[in-house]
Amino acid sequence: MRLILAPMEGLADAPLRDVLTRIGGIDLCVAEFVRVTDHLVPRQKFLRTVPELDNGGRTPNGTPVRVQLLGHDVACLAENAALAAGLGAPGIDLNFGCPSPSVNRHGAGAILLREPERLFAIVAAVRRALPAEIPLSAKMRLGVDDTDLALDCARAVEAGGAAEITVHARTRADRFRPPARWEWLARIREAVAVQVVANGDVWLPQDWAHIRAVSGCADVMLGRGLIVRPDLARRIRAGQDAAAMPWQELLPWIVDHYRQLCRAPNPRHAPGRLKQWLGMLRAAYPEAAVLHRELRLLHDPAQVARRLERAGDECAQEELKILR
Repeated sequence: MRLILAPMEGLADAPLRDVLTRIGGIDLCVAEFVRVTDHLVPRQKFLRTVPELDNGGRTPNGTPVRVQLLGHDVACLAENAALAAGLGAPGIDLNFGCPSPSVNRHGAGAILLREPERLFAIVAAVRRALPAEIPLSAKMRLGVDDTDLALDCARAVEAGGAAEITVHARTRADRFRPPARWEWLARIREAVAVQVVANGDVWLPQDWAHIRAVSGCADVMLGRGLIVRPDLARRIRAGQDAAAMPWQELLPWIVDHYRQLCRAPNPRHAPGRLKQWLGMLRAAYPEAAVLHRELRLLHDPAQVARRLERAGDECAQEELKILR
């Protein structure tokens, strides 16, 4: 049984991968996609998206990070997969699930699910380009506008040589609207011999148990549910009755994340990324909503840092009151 952090573009970046894997419970990460067009991606672009490549393809706590490629050019995807492997990627994942209109207009992401034969060609070419010991996986949705080709697409990915398929149990048209169609995961698992990883609408430990029961899949990929509840993977491993991480324990992780963002090449983006995470945390933590409101109009990284430090001091004082 594995718990895998999903590749969420513009959200699950390297600093957040670091924090979430240190909180615990995650076996594997798939990085945000690297876009492939008609040329070799520069080494620096790979490292910007997946800086873990400079650490043997692992987060600071040792969790492996697969490089995800997005594109439609068969030969170029194969060449870039080989390049990523040479840079130290412990695995390659192919993106056949991104629903973004800007991505789909260029023939990449979920739009490829209209062409099972092209999926096969891409996967087969990438598999041939990779060393035998480098695992190849793919992430797909159930289809573009309907599920008519879901089984054909999964079989094409398997026939091309992928060792596992992660299925987000929605079509492109579904976007992220609930509910995810978990019953389709079982159909796909029965249609292929390779490992199928279940994905979609896992927000609580109970959801994890339910998606596994419905799908029959052992492995589950966690996406936005892990962003909203950063201890979700840890709680799943501890048992469904495990207590949620209190705000007092979570806040230092938020501060750590922000410090990493401020050390990035573009620290001016740090306040926005922090507010993005706090905005999602509001679903589980009322304290995040308060902090989000206080930071909403602050844009200077240093000002935001000072307010975060004050929040940490206030949190520590409240904890002392409780202990007394």
